[in-house]
Amino acid sequence: MRAAVYTGGRRFEIRDIPVPEPGPGNILVRVRYCGICGTDVHTFMYDVTPPGSQMGHEYCGTVAALGDGVESWRVGDEVVGGGGTPPPGSADPIADDPRFNYRTMGPLRAPMWARGYAEYVEMEAWRAIPVPEGVSFEAAAMAEPLATAVRAVRRSTLRVGDSVAVLGTGPIGLFTLQVARAGGASKVIAAEPAPARAAAARALGVDAVVDPTETDVEEALADLTGGAGPDVVFECAAARTTLDDALRSVRRGGGVTLVSLAWEPTALSPVDWIAREVKLTTSFIHGPEDWRIGLDLVRSGAVRVEPLMAPDAVIGLDGLQAAFERLMAPSADVKVLVAP
Repeated sequence: MRAAVYTGGRRFEIRDIPVPEPGPGNILVRVRYCGICGTDVHTFMYDVTPPGSQMGHEYCGTVAALGDGVESWRVGDEVVGGGGTPPPGSADPIADDPRFNYRTMGPLRAPMWARGYAEYVEMEAWRAIPVPEGVSFEAAAMAEPLATAVRAVRRSTLRVGDSVAVLGTGPIGLFTLQVARAGGASKVIAAEPAPARAAAARALGVDAVVDPTETDVEEALADLTGGAGPDVVFECAAARTTLDDALRSVRRGGGVTLVSLAWEPTALSPVDWIAREVKLTTSFIHGPEDWRIGLDLVRSGAVRVEPLMAPDAVIGLDGLQAAFERLMAPSADVKVLVAP
């Protein structure tokens, strides 16, 4: 099979490697689509993924073969590559480590669960969940970032009727604003400088889009919320100033949820917002219930994926290197799917 192998130095090689034979309790999945995740781009940008790794964890496809003892799936079943409930007693290399550091430890553990930039992937049978009826493969390939947005909203202080601002409308930001609306937000405002991503936010029905390169974010969000500031702000941008923008912009007693993964130091000026006694919450990854809720929102129509997809959003393995290089800087891309 063909697979993209990371060789270090910001380089992928497309290699022919053997198709895995699923071991006991595992399944083999023929990958239909694998989304390029922002965290993959970061590990590529900072060259922290171990050479020899096969990246890609936002994938879906069909079951191609079963390992011994697998009774929960049949060949031909359509599955999402994640979202399953761990069996009792299983270890989680992230949740079970009290001092887990994603920057130094996350990429080292990625090979245990990421291999989606390939024609086939072997995975533990319990990790997969079915693609729900009425959900497209394109949407199924975005279930992981959607689950991240669901978790962020569920961990936030959002209450029915609250005003919400989302700073950064990449894929997770675009999902967050939709989930916030589904969760009862009365007004949703986006802050985004990239025209394509701002256009996607508008297509999804936000009440306003603020361009931080043209206006002061704090002032604009205050003006759009009657002078008080949004009740809840989601920081989904990971730019140098956006966490401080979020904390300065939220109303007195409001809540900021940090969703993005900034790999470089961010600027904070606590004296500007500490007196308003705002709440800061962080959100990382997701649980099985977040995947289920996210896919249910897609099935019901409360979450849409079409505005995230440009006409050339689907690439083959041969386009992976160029796509990663392009995604390191703001571009016209919103979401890119790899079709191995």
